[in-house]
Amino acid sequence: MRLRTDDDIYRARLVYLGPPGYTLPVHLPYAQYGLFILLVPLYMFIHWLFTMQVELFPAWEIALAIVSTSFVFRYVDPDRPARMVIRTALTDWRRTREPAAEQRDPRLVGSRIRIREELA
Repeated sequence: MRLRTDDDIYRARLVYLGPPGYTLPVHLPYAQYGLFILLVPLYMFIHWLFTMQVELFPAWEIALAIVSTSFVFRYVDPDRPARMVIRTALTDWRRTREPAAEQRDPRLVGSRIRIREELA
């Protein structure tokens, strides 16, 4: 016996299929197009910072944007939106790591502790 799940809202995805009469070969959610459109100018700006020139067809920037978008959306699900995935990646990247060299904890030495027989 198969039970029908009650999470129909999770199966409904906002997907752009393409212009009327011409469907695209891939079906991507609107959020992926938006992130891609934001990443291409960002990568073009980073490329411009290093080379001080803008290319006519930014092939490397488009490729990096595709890879970055697919990497972000690998971790997106109905309970974890893309905004939270990006925020988590940025906060984890900035966080300090364990020190490479071992650090010793301070020793607690009882050299100044005196034990008396009676309390004064």
